[in-house]
Amino acid sequence: MKKILQGTVHKLTTEIKSALTADRTALDAWQRLTPLARNEWLCWILSQKKAETRQKHLKRLIADLKSGKKRPCCWIGCVHRDDKKISSSVRFLLKGE
Repeated sequence: MKKILQGTVHKLTTEIKSALTADRTALDAWQRLTPLARNEWLCWILSQKKAETRQKHLKRLIADLKSGKKRPCCWIGCVHRDDKKISSSVRFLLKGE
């Protein structure tokens, strides 16, 4: 099997790799995503504090990939990237003002 592609900042966990390799359609869709799109999905999953929320996001990742989605819906984007500044609107959201 070919290497499963990573994100730009976040790396695949064993759990995410297992979910992707268990579903060929989802894996094929994952491999076609851009590195930034893969990173958004990874950040969206890994940023969750509760294990059960991460599990829900992981299940949704597989379903969304299979339905053709390329990025998580309603996600402000990865704030861990150091190659771009966080926009003022996202900074506002993060401050909770």
